[in-house]
Formats: sequence, C-alpha cells, structure tokens
Amino acid sequence: MFASLSNPRMAYAQVGVETRVAGADPHQLILMLFDGALMSVSTASHQMDIGDTAAKGQSISRAIDIIGNGLKVSLDLDAGGELAQRLFALYDYMCARLLHANSQNDRAALEEVSHLLGELKGAWEEIRQKLVQGSPM
Repeated sequence: MFASLSNPRMAYAQVGVETRVAGADPHQLILMLFDGALMSVSTASHQMDIGDTAAKGQSISRAIDIIGNGLKVSLDLDAGGELAQRLFALYDYMCARLLHANSQNDRAALEEVSHLLGELKGAWEEIRQKLVQGSPM
C-alpha cells in the first residue's frame, strides 16, 4: 500500500502524470500516449546497449501495451473510415516490429518504430495546434 513512499521521486512523478491526465483533453491524452511509447522505445534502446535483457523486454512490453491498448483502442474504426483502418494496421505493424526487436536485439526495428511514432506524434501536434487556433483542418 505504501510502496511508493520508499521512492519519493516515483511517487512525485506518478502524481504529476495523474494530474496531467486528469486535466487533459482527448488530443493531449493521445500526445501523452505517444510520449510514453517513445520514452519506452528509447529506454529499450539504451537497455539494449548495456545488455540489460530483462529491462529491455519490460520497456518493449510497455511500448507494445501503450500502442496496442492505448493508441490502437482509441481509434473509432466506424467514424474514422480508411484513415482509422490504416492507423490500426500501422499500430499492429509497430507492435510486431517491437516483438521482433526484442527477440532479435534489432536496433533498426526499434529505430523504425521510434521514427513512425515521432511522425504520428508530429501530425497530432499539428492537428492540436490548428484546433487551438481555430483553423480549419
């Protein structure tokens, strides 16, 4: 029950995340998911460098969870049409590449997923900016 008290930094970070989530609009939540996935992939890359196989696997699993159970399930396949279908397939592809990266220690696969996530995040940031400015999309 009080495990977070043994690590005050983790407890503080958790409160910060919870506060940001509570005050976030849907676009901000998606951006937070992209940030989390990118951070997990970056961490896995570092862990691959230092040979920490168990931690690498945990980081990759976290990234897969964020993509598969966060980004992918947030898609409205009915309302989103072809774009949502393509994103759904791209998220599946990214998860498959992450599994490959984990099993084969394939840095290129991690970099590929990181690049794809970065491109999608950038697109979401542009959409958010246009919404904030009231510009037509």
